[in-house]
Amino acid sequence: MSAPVLSIIILAAMFLLATVLPLNMGALAFVGAFLLGSVVLGMSTNDILANFPGGLFLTIVGVTYLFAIAQNNGTIDLLVRGAVRLVGSRVALIPWVMFAITAVITSVGALSPAAVAIIAPIALSFAGKYKISPLLMGMMVIHGAQAGGFSPIAVYGVTVNGILAKTDLDFSPTALFLSSLGFNLVIAVILFIVLGGKALLSSRVGHFVEQAAEARMSVSVGAKAGSDVAFKGFGSGMYGPRDPAGDGVAATRERSQRLPQLVTIAGLIALAVIALGFKVDVGFVSITIAIVLALVSPAAQKGAINKISWSTVLLICGMLTFVGVLEEAGTIEFVSGGVAGMGLPLLAALLICYIGAVVSAFASSTAILAALIPLAVPFLSSGDIGAVGVICALAVASTIVDVSPFSTNGALVLANAPEGVDKDRFYKQILGYSGIVIVAGPVLAWLALVVPGWL
Repeated sequence: MSAPVLSIIILAAMFLLATVLPLNMGALAFVGAFLLGSVVLGMSTNDILANFPGGLFLTIVGVTYLFAIAQNNGTIDLLVRGAVRLVGSRVALIPWVMFAITAVITSVGALSPAAVAIIAPIALSFAGKYKISPLLMGMMVIHGAQAGGFSPIAVYGVTVNGILAKTDLDFSPTALFLSSLGFNLVIAVILFIVLGGKALLSSRVGHFVEQAAEARMSVSVGAKAGSDVAFKGFGSGMYGPRDPAGDGVAATRERSQRLPQLVTIAGLIALAVIALGFKVDVGFVSITIAIVLALVSPAAQKGAINKISWSTVLLICGMLTFVGVLEEAGTIEFVSGGVAGMGLPLLAALLICYIGAVVSAFASSTAILAALIPLAVPFLSSGDIGAVGVICALAVASTIVDVSPFSTNGALVLANAPEGVDKDRFYKQILGYSGIVIVAGPVLAWLALVVPGWL
């Protein structure tokens, strides 16, 4: 059996094991890289580890560490509060606020599941209170997370752009970001219309901010009737505690939190300006800003290291190390040659999109992107089809399917179903919608992003 064929079998076995068993695919990938590299190819461990993506490791650690501090010091809650105040009493805008907030959170470095975990409980609580379709609200949160997920400083964006930076392909990180943003925004508009959003246009809610505070409180810590309430966890410092005694304690506490939050917002702006405007390494910039924030508010960085998504770090670094070994085995050229040999570049691009979507619905989207994009690079380098469109379509197709109840995002929405909602029925609704997305998403992404470039 040739090395390329054996490596494909190992890759398929890794995806199968990670899907069926609670195993981190990155850990499996390191094992696969070791076995394939040392046993089959005779590579030394130094040669295998030369494929470890040190720059990407620093970037993911830096941006997730920065986001963890922003969450701890209440900056994320501050953004939520500001957005909710803009809504006023217009119920129809609530789903869009949740979409926008989640998009902003992922675009500045939060992992998609982390953003969904923060916003989904709030959004679905609102859905229960104001008779909004839970499916509409939950899917708006997920599509919002994916809309911002490919910004140049987001984890998805950093992963894809980091892989392509090592190739000769003419690629645009901006096009990737806007493609995902636009595609998910269009889906959100369709969902809003189909799932009863138009009926909400005439609905109004009095004292919306106060009711939103109660919804937030019920999710995070629960209310203490008639007593002073201080938000903990996600809600810390969001709406501020009541101060019935008038002793100014609440105001003092809020002022003490305000400086770190303002510095955090300035830090996020500085990250975008320095990393994107001056092309400075995102990893070094983000971790530098995170340390500055930790110095400004040492209490806020307590536990932030533990909130770094080490499982994702392991996943991406393991997968890219394995992909490096695949290159040594000749697997990249083998697969790309097979795709190019079809003689139909458009069909080959559609096939790649469907592979990404179907596998990603049950496995990690990040792992899929890390595996499929390198496999597609030689095929795209031939110039027979536009690389930008194919990569953007593959990225969209591989991530919009995270609405599946078998993915982390879909499962988080299902787990936060509003009180009184039949979870079995809700599960079937999510499953049905994810089926539609898996079938229609790749071909729509292909039609929108690949075919125009071909014509």
